[in-house]
Amino acid sequence: MKKSFIFSTVLFLCLFSSIILSVAFTSPSDNAPNPEDKKAIKSMCGCYEVSFDFAETFASDTAYKFHENYSAGALEWVELVEETPNFVSMQHLLIANDTMIIKHWRQDWSYENTDFYMFDKDKNWKFVQKPKSEVKGQWTQKVFQVDDSPRYEGSASWVHIDGRHFWENTTDAPLPRREYSKRKDYNVTVRTNHHEIVKEGWTHEQDNDKVLRVDNKADFKLASEKGMNIYKKVDDSRCKSAQGWWTENKDFWEVVRTEWNAVFARNKDLKLKRVVDKKPLFMHLFPLEVTETEKIKPIITDFVEEN
Repeated sequence: MKKSFIFSTVLFLCLFSSIILSVAFTSPSDNAPNPEDKKAIKSMCGCYEVSFDFAETFASDTAYKFHENYSAGALEWVELVEETPNFVSMQHLLIANDTMIIKHWRQDWSYENTDFYMFDKDKNWKFVQKPKSEVKGQWTQKVFQVDDSPRYEGSASWVHIDGRHFWENTTDAPLPRREYSKRKDYNVTVRTNHHEIVKEGWTHEQDNDKVLRVDNKADFKLASEKGMNIYKKVDDSRCKSAQGWWTENKDFWEVVRTEWNAVFARNKDLKLKRVVDKKPLFMHLFPLEVTETEKIKPIITDFVEEN
């Protein structure tokens, strides 16, 4: 009787210990994202004074003429557009002269995403599916143009260590807007994006290579540059005009996102036209009234090249 009791007790303790160990060593990605990840991502929302600074730092060709440094500043509202357990969408809105609102870039964050539109060159994106094992525990940041067309995306893990919270990824991207209409000597930006949450707000640090990409040839690195965008948190009341603008226009842009999502759902390489009727996409969408949503699909369709 006593031996039976001891055996039963030992068996129970072994089973209990195995359950505890199983729970303890289960990766968060087996269930849900680390709450610290979502907290870091969502902390980028709000009202910010932003400074944008870029400087070319290196060129292998000694005859290369370095371009002037670029500096700018703005007041920017980052709106939380959508949130689910594995997804966060945020829209950036620039505020000029306190009242004029300019729809800026959008960033979507998807947990353990496997479907990517990777920029190739010019107006071409290649559809790539990665195995789940490759993106385990990672968040994909998908960045979109002002008209919600694709820009670039990349996947990496958020790191929370020694009081720091950051995410870093290297991916190919189109030329930045500040150089898109000025430079013809390169056509791809290989950008390393480092997003870090800091006490005053957050920073977007960049280490970019300016690359000329031509079919059937090796990439040629023209120059490198360093970028630092600093988002300094200010009271949300300073961005009240942007908040109001988004309330009035959000339904329109939800339709735009829906139409783009239908394009992305085709899961095949994507090629976009630069202009239609001598105008880029944003110049077709921005003048529309918020009630003219029926015009959105035909406009986007016109810009998508059939493969």
